[in-house]
Amino acid sequence: MLIVLFLSMFALFIFGVPIAISIGLASVIALLWDGSIPLLVVGQRLITSIDMFTLMAIPTFILAGTLMEFGGISKRLVNFANALTGHITGGLGLVAVVAAMFFAAISGSSAASVAAIGGILIPAMVNRGYHKDFSAALQAVSGELGIIIPPSIAMILYGVSTGTSIRDMFIAGIIPGIMIGVTLLIAVYVIAKKRGYRGDNTITWADRVKAFKEAILPLTMPVIILGGIYSGYFTPTEAGAVAALYAFIISVFVYKEIKLKDTFKILGKSAITSSIIMFIISSAGLFAWIISKEGLPRMAAEFFISISDSPFIFLILVNLFLLVVGMFLETSVSIIILAPILAPVAVQMGIDPVQFGMIMIVNLAIGMCTPPLGVNLFISCQIADISLTRITKAILPLLGLMILNLLLISYIPWLSTGLIELLAK
Repeated sequence: MLIVLFLSMFALFIFGVPIAISIGLASVIALLWDGSIPLLVVGQRLITSIDMFTLMAIPTFILAGTLMEFGGISKRLVNFANALTGHITGGLGLVAVVAAMFFAAISGSSAASVAAIGGILIPAMVNRGYHKDFSAALQAVSGELGIIIPPSIAMILYGVSTGTSIRDMFIAGIIPGIMIGVTLLIAVYVIAKKRGYRGDNTITWADRVKAFKEAILPLTMPVIILGGIYSGYFTPTEAGAVAALYAFIISVFVYKEIKLKDTFKILGKSAITSSIIMFIISSAGLFAWIISKEGLPRMAAEFFISISDSPFIFLILVNLFLLVVGMFLETSVSIIILAPILAPVAVQMGIDPVQFGMIMIVNLAIGMCTPPLGVNLFISCQIADISLTRITKAILPLLGLMILNLLLISYIPWLSTGLIELLAK
């Protein structure tokens, strides 16, 4: 049945059937081929896969990100980032990374980060003399931080799929997220120095104070969200609702950039995005149930152990595999399908499930910036009006840095688990 399942799925992919439908339809075909399982199971599993309180965090965080995009919050975060780093060599490039880090700490979405921040900064960088290819590539890579820095929708999906604490996943993402952000900042500075991208020398301390005052409310959002989760005042699921309510209040009543009549449009856009993700989760849940029933996780464990029982070799193989998967599959689908297969093998190899979750997420974040299906690439290309070929060439050095960070996260467990251990004391 597994052969029919995967062949059907890839055939549907080739014919251009949407991913969620391909996964669900391939599962139905496999069950029909087997014949021993009633199709009543399909409906049951589709509902069971999304019948979890934890998944309520996804639509609420999506709503918070949409409110930020339309409510002027992203603009104020960009202005504050510019006040901090805009005067340095490569200032606007540094702003792109810093603003993406701020946005990531609120929205939990990579694509939303590229769209909201890139729409402002890519044209600004081009106007300041930055190469269009580099501007688009930098924004695409910076957007990856959206699922690496907590709160992250990808972390919620991994936690649900493997039974790992979402709170621990959120804590685990802090150090890797900052580390990757700092690495990108150094890379931008070096490239800017070489190409002569100058900073804005007209920024004064008065400008910085003004930008900080305008951005103080959005900047307190991560403190409220993450502080509330880590202190136990509310769960990650409830945190999404808090984020959405907070974003609504400051966008509508403080900044007044969203009129009450606009809320229906924003709710509609958020609902569509959420329904697409939940549909994917539902179909992938049925798919994951079949592969689990057929014993694929056990076979995967036996396969990796037959090659080597070394965690070092296992992580090399898994990283190579996930980098390829990330090029072709959407992040949510990859996590829901592969995490229940690979995480038990990692635990059997002595690897902490939280660390392995960060390895998966960083791998798949890189996949969002690799052709042919890197969603961040397409968003940046659309904003910058360049071809996929041009952005791919420009992004290669930055992807090399991402892979270097991935290796550090893979082989230094403390980067993922160290903060959890410190907070537990």
